[in-house]
Amino acid sequence: MVQLQVDLNNIPGAVVRVQQGDSVLHFNAYGYAKKLDYDMERMEVPQTMTTGELFDIASLTKVCATTFGVMLLVDEGVVGLEDPIHRWLPEFDTGEKSRITIRHLLTHSAGLYQWVPTYYHASTASEQYQYIAGLPLKYLVGEGRHYSDLGFMLLGEIIHRVSGKPLDEYLHKHLYKPLGLKQTTFNPLRNGFIKDQIAATSHGNPFEKQMIYDDNFGYTVNEEPDSWDDWRRYTLQGEVNDGNAWYGAKGVAGHAGLFSSASDLQMLINLLLDKGQFEGEQLISEAVIDTFLTKDRFGNGLGWVMDPAVFSAEGVPEGSFGHTGFTGTSIVVVPEYDLSIILLTNRQNVGRRENGYYFDLGPLRQAVVDEVLGRFLEHGTVNRPSIGS
Repeated sequence: MVQLQVDLNNIPGAVVRVQQGDSVLHFNAYGYAKKLDYDMERMEVPQTMTTGELFDIASLTKVCATTFGVMLLVDEGVVGLEDPIHRWLPEFDTGEKSRITIRHLLTHSAGLYQWVPTYYHASTASEQYQYIAGLPLKYLVGEGRHYSDLGFMLLGEIIHRVSGKPLDEYLHKHLYKPLGLKQTTFNPLRNGFIKDQIAATSHGNPFEKQMIYDDNFGYTVNEEPDSWDDWRRYTLQGEVNDGNAWYGAKGVAGHAGLFSSASDLQMLINLLLDKGQFEGEQLISEAVIDTFLTKDRFGNGLGWVMDPAVFSAEGVPEGSFGHTGFTGTSIVVVPEYDLSIILLTNRQNVGRRENGYYFDLGPLRQAVVDEVLGRFLEHGTVNRPSIGS
């Protein structure tokens, strides 16, 4: 099913990893890591996808970076889930904003705007934070779940202020290095990787540009489109696709910016399935992990999504969790079966559909989950699913 989508040119390539317990049941690469050039022409020699490819994991950053960072600080006792964020971000000690807590940010219920193009107003991380802090709320605090990049940008800033370290440095020291991760980093081109090791994503930022220029595209912004024109005019490979993460945050942000591989992501998943233990050491307490993976009143965990409809995993048992990323990445974890499914694609590299959107991965994600679960229910084990056909 994955190879079919490659053959149909819906995605240029993919890496799929399925693991149950300590058994790797499926780990294959398909297609190409870079297929088309900036002019949307097929490259003379496309870059073949490998299982060790680094991907811009987009919003998986929220759970594979920022959420873990908050877990570590909560476990240490220096951050509480019910703490108001103005404890560290004094600009929020005003009116309705003063009610926003760490939990609100983690559950996307802080009332913040879902997305704004901060790069129209800010060229540094400090300016970006000040701009976000000055925005009015869009919703009442706690009144509903409204998925927000801005909330996780604020969490990244809180981790920075609490720990005294930038988000990337803090996570490297306290999480990625202890786990022995070698392929998980922000700004990979500045940290020892070359483009040939990384899957290419979009050709510039055409999607975000249309979000701003086209009022009928489904997004409402107040910016004058032509008042800023620093759009990237080349194929992105090793640079985070997300504009807010790239321009103001310089590649390191709480909502996007992390690059990783399937094998490294598996290590992070294993840490959750093993209740925080790694090689006999308790990196995160079981109590904290259980707290973060308990459904809230909106049916999701802290950071992690637990509503199967949201991460295209209908039919998974209660307690399953996952997340998706805009570039074409996704994780599904089924604790009841000690099972995980990682699907990483670089869908943007083959361009957008006629409607302006990238290929909808929802049906493929669900089909992979269905195949894996079908094998489990039939055999009591996944028994090496034939996902690639």
